[in-house]
Amino acid sequence: MTARFTGKTVLVTGGGTGIGRAVALAFAREGAAVVVAGRRAEPLEETVALVEATGGVASAVTADVTRSEDVRNLVERTVERHGGLDIAVNNVGMFVRPAKVADIPEDDWHAIMSTNLTGAWLSMKHEIDHMRAHGGGAVVNVSSNLGAHLRKPGLGAYSAGKAALSALTRTAALDHIADGVRVNAVSPGPIDTSMSSWPGESAKDKAERMKHEVPAGRAGAPDEVAAAVLYLASEEAGFTVGTELVLDGGVTA
Repeated sequence: MTARFTGKTVLVTGGGTGIGRAVALAFAREGAAVVVAGRRAEPLEETVALVEATGGVASAVTADVTRSEDVRNLVERTVERHGGLDIAVNNVGMFVRPAKVADIPEDDWHAIMSTNLTGAWLSMKHEIDHMRAHGGGAVVNVSSNLGAHLRKPGLGAYSAGKAALSALTRTAALDHIADGVRVNAVSPGPIDTSMSSWPGESAKDKAERMKHEVPAGRAGAPDEVAAAVLYLASEEAGFTVGTELVLDGGVTA
């Protein structure tokens, strides 16, 4: 265990499962107090229990990042419980069933944009507002290799939302670096979580598919994404501003 983030408070949205849970656990292992947020209380409490089982400090707040009042309350409760907000990881995201652009249901389009783009914007809006008034901080958005780096048929809504998030991340970085807030992003490709699995696909079948789809021959591990997030949030990345770190095993190389 290192003490790279001792004394820091970290907020992780979408912290109940997958990448978000791995990020929360990684920050806690390195000394941070962690707040995990999401719509469902049960997986958040499971993450908190995992952190506490290793001697870390964590708490959970249920929040819908598509609602400005929820995000404002989330930031306020984080500060009340832990005395501040130093680092925010905006990880909430969703996927919808594939469809050609002309066939995307309007409800699916609005759901993707509301969660993957507007939710990230509202999160940054309230997180950065606090950070710039209290000495600065770091924000890491979780985007995707789909979007600015890669397009696939049938994934127009998801790709458009993530491409917009990539652009928003870079603009936010320019807007707020003078406020002492560094904004960057990680853009994972196929990671070994439920989001990268096909319906009904076994672990064995998925591993075989990854051998053919990913130059590295496998899906990434959530801990590998977490390591990149921690780097971007750390003092070692103090000169890293508006960067998007792609983690996809060579898919977009």
